[in-house]
Amino acid sequence: MVTKPIKNTDEAWDSRALGADEQFVGVADESHEAALDESLELQAISIRLPKDLIRNYKLIADFHGVGYQPLMRDVMYRFVKPALKEILEEQIKAEKAKPERPPLIPLKKAA
Repeated sequence: MVTKPIKNTDEAWDSRALGADEQFVGVADESHEAALDESLELQAISIRLPKDLIRNYKLIADFHGVGYQPLMRDVMYRFVKPALKEILEEQIKAEKAKPERPPLIPLKKAA
């Protein structure tokens, strides 16, 4: 069977002209969700946040056309990278500041 390509397919998915019909809707079982989490290396956590913070996240997420939880993930990623860099730089600085100590056992020159 040969099918004709649908014009403006991307737009049709975005506008929900395609894929939103109830006959194509199904609920993924737990094994699919677990496989998705595993492949994306995601782990569900529980965290208590102030209600106004969640409202603000939802407002910002809606403005950008994304979900608020992916937005939270993005914000955390943006924070973590420079924070790790800062820690590494501090460790390097601390190592350089340490006075060099002679070895505990003097090395003998080979004959």
